[in-house]
Amino acid sequence: MILTPHDIRIDFFRASGPGGQHRNKSETAVRLTHLPTGIVVTATESRSRHLNLKHAFARLEAKLTARNRPVIPRVPTRPGKGAVERRLEQKRRLSERKQNRGHFDE
Repeated sequence: MILTPHDIRIDFFRASGPGGQHRNKSETAVRLTHLPTGIVVTATESRSRHLNLKHAFARLEAKLTARNRPVIPRVPTRPGKGAVERRLEQKRRLSERKQNRGHFDE
């Protein structure tokens, strides 16, 4: 999918956290909104606006490729022969235990 400038809204805001006066007074955090899909990504880890913008575009591209990945339908499978035999044997044992329950020879 090709990103065009008309499809993306770029917002800059102040990031919180450690970084001192430079980080607290400058708007270096970046929020990208992809308008056609409504996907929003942010990048606040760097004190540089340029690096945050680069990270945000990488995240947006990753989210869009993940969204456009085709879903592979699940192919239902049957249980194996051994699994069926084990389940039936367990049911037989449980049935025998229930049948022998509470019967006393008097």
